Amino acid sequence: MRADSSYVVVIGGVNIDIGGRSDAPLIYRDSNPGRVSVSLGGVGRNIAHNLSLLGVKVRLLTALGDDAHADEIRRSCGELGIDLSLSLTAAGCATSTYLYLEDSGGELALAVTDTRLCDRITPEYLSRHMGALNGAAAIFADANLTAKTLAYIAAHCTAPLFSDPVSVKKAGRIKPILGRIHTLKPNRYEAELLAGVKITDEATLKEAINTLLGTGLKRLFLSLGEHGVYAAEGDRRIMLPPSPAVIRSTNGAGDAFTAALGWAYLNGMSLEDTCRAANTAAAIALESDSTINPMLCADAVRERMCR
Repeated sequence: MRADSSYVVVIGGVNIDIGGRSDAPLIYRDSNPGRVSVSLGGVGRNIAHNLSLLGVKVRLLTALGDDAHADEIRRSCGELGIDLSLSLTAAGCATSTYLYLEDSGGELALAVTDTRLCDRITPEYLSRHMGALNGAAAIFADANLTAKTLAYIAAHCTAPLFSDPVSVKKAGRIKPILGRIHTLKPNRYEAELLAGVKITDEATLKEAINTLLGTGLKRLFLSLGEHGVYAAEGDRRIMLPPSPAVIRSTNGAGDAFTAALGWAYLNGMSLEDTCRAANTAAAIALESDSTINPMLCADAVRERMCR
């Protein structure tokens, strides 16, 4: 299936991202000189944005506030060609916010996220849009959604389901539906929680992977940070190092990785090429100060995959 032959649905949150980066090593419990930026974010919106840059048609089902930030999100999605027509607006509510702090090297040091508005994305809301959901080539759902909503998606949606655990705190929401997920992208700590296995060496890493695949999960891409990505599908196992990048900021790299997993799937790529494409998209994201690197595109991914 080609990426331009159909559309995908992303179900998840949109945020306003407020970020600060220190000019020098962080001193906790003190004021640190640096730079502050405000941008559009949210795991769901970021994945949708990256998919759009990769040439995939996207419908985003999300919950928006009724403030100026929501107007900015609508304007941006309109420019990107992301269809927001099925999203809901919560009267009297502010748009979700993600507040983060990076050290001088661009590594995330601390963050607070207020995504309570995602609770408005309920099974009742989704039930009104099942035609659009089941007409999709793939569905992306992140763990900012409630466990009840994730269970509804898994039980009622027929399209292949891609999921991001988001954080250790929220990863437990997808544990009951692992067997209904097509592609999962956890980090080491999320995988430990989902598998119930402490990863300390190669043997326990393989045990965790086998446990997760044993649920019925089709594809797994386990991020090991600077050590790379362990990809698994059936009896196939691949370990690939990160793609080279000049790191400007780590914020948003995981969302680019997840989006590229979907793009590669739509283009019928093998497990290894899918992992390579996702690593490449993440590297491109790392090379931007912004959460989304506007230089990301299908041609850029293909070109760097061949290096």
